[in-house]
Amino acid sequence: MNIDTFLLIEKTVLILIIILASMGVAAYATWAERKVAGIMQDRIGPMRAGPFGLLQPLADGGKLFFKEEIVPNNSTKWLFMLAPALFIFTSLLTSAIIPWGPDFIIQTADGARAVSLQVADINIGILYFFGVVSVGLYGIMLGGWASNNKFSLLSSIRAASQAISYELALGLSLIALVMLTGTMSLREITAQQHGFWADGYFTWYFFKQPLGFIIFLTCTFAELNRAPFDMAESESELNTGFLLEYSSMKMGMFLFAEYINMFISSAILATLFFGGYNFPWMDQVAQVVPAGIFSLICVVVLMAKVVGFILFFMFVRWTLPRFRFDQVTKLGWLGLIPLALLNMLVTGAVVLFVLN
Repeated sequence: MNIDTFLLIEKTVLILIIILASMGVAAYATWAERKVAGIMQDRIGPMRAGPFGLLQPLADGGKLFFKEEIVPNNSTKWLFMLAPALFIFTSLLTSAIIPWGPDFIIQTADGARAVSLQVADINIGILYFFGVVSVGLYGIMLGGWASNNKFSLLSSIRAASQAISYELALGLSLIALVMLTGTMSLREITAQQHGFWADGYFTWYFFKQPLGFIIFLTCTFAELNRAPFDMAESESELNTGFLLEYSSMKMGMFLFAEYINMFISSAILATLFFGGYNFPWMDQVAQVVPAGIFSLICVVVLMAKVVGFILFFMFVRWTLPRFRFDQVTKLGWLGLIPLALLNMLVTGAVVLFVLN
């Protein structure tokens, strides 16, 4: 078996694991959301389907799968059906650049071989992230427009204007990080955050770019259409927005894509600002456990950080009230963009005059 065949098998297996894990996390994020909402509202949440309601995602999925498919007569049918597929496809694409753990060595007939836990290590990983996030908006836009429903169309327009307001600040917040790291590869950014403490200071970029992290996190809420930025799905005004005409698994794909987006965005946040799979005293742990076990520990560490961010997103949703749409756009244009520009200028000055 040649190297190319090994590489094909490795990447195929890794892609399948990521897709299945994303689907599983998305399914049980719905259960967790309902449980978190129940705890915060002094009720128990789902309890009837399985112990502690753990089978509730399977019950909900089965219900959506067997419900009647309805396609509006006046809709643009092929775009109407394409929109949820495009949305969930772009949701999964971003996971390709995330380093889920360190490489580990396996012995083959041709000798030792390093196995990477990253689908694609591209040197413009951050630009790839921006590109995929921007394309993901087309799923919402197509769904709202193809439905031929005025509420759905208004929802899509809101989503587009909100994305324009926040993607600028999102990009500017990461320009400051790129200035500090000198690279756009997520693998190299993760390697620079090795461990937790080095040279008398924290290695994680949260401690070096706190304002950039806050801006990026706020923009992530807006990109995910999560409360208090859920303008595209404000039920009191738009009757569920771009989802209004969708039913059965097409609606389920939209809902799944939103939770997959939350999972992948949490992994991006953990990778860029909280060390990714790095953790304190990891070098000492690496000396006493086999390489494969160490890589598994690193994956578990990254997933723990991801779960922490997911719970944070849920806590915020059930704590803060929804903003008005004019407040959302004002915060993006007059609040976050100037702050991101200021952070970029200060970071550039520090890199030029202090670090060099």
